[in-house]
Amino acid sequence: MHSRILNGLIVASAMLAIAAGSWALDQRMLLFVFKPLTTALILWRAWPRGRDVPASRVALLTGLALSWLGDVALLWPQGGFVPGLIAFLLGHIAYTIAFTRQHRFLAQPAALATYALIAGAVLAFLWAHVPEGLRVPVACYVLALTAMSAQTAVVGLSAQGDERQRGRLLMLGGALFMASDAILATNKFAQPLPAASLWILATYWAAQWCIASWLKPPAPRAPPA
Repeated sequence: MHSRILNGLIVASAMLAIAAGSWALDQRMLLFVFKPLTTALILWRAWPRGRDVPASRVALLTGLALSWLGDVALLWPQGGFVPGLIAFLLGHIAYTIAFTRQHRFLAQPAALATYALIAGAVLAFLWAHVPEGLRVPVACYVLALTAMSAQTAVVGLSAQGDERQRGRLLMLGGALFMASDAILATNKFAQPLPAASLWILATYWAAQWCIASWLKPPAPRAPPA
């Protein structure tokens, strides 16, 4: 499918999911359809990419698939929270593996320090509001998210030549993922935020799109002779 058409479908599906989660009326059926569909479309976008780096491709596609499972689990905000958290934690580990195939893990200490400070500040703010039974899994998740986001900065800052644009997109994806989860956690544990669904999902899918776009697209097919 043409990239512009697929991107249009991703945006349309994301808007429908965000609208379904924002309306005062119960529109859960639309949310159940379009939330998983949006992530599936991003996975579809990533599927033909990255054939030049098969190990990174497999790990990244695994991260997207685990994210899809997390999206499905979180359709049930109470019972599905811990399974969703675990799915996303494993997804971040898969992403980090993908990003370390060509770049040494945490090769930019300043990036790790910056993300660790941000994550630590958010966690400290929320800690008293997090139920005791969730504190260990939440802390483990934050650790995985921080490492993943810092590694996107390693890749982005190290990218050269024709990889530079994709590296910058990946770095943006890591920052957006951190922002999305900070908004989600604040809304869930501390206090409801206005238009929370809009900001959480918009930054989340933008992050996933940027991550999927890091893989090199396939070469265009040669015209028939």
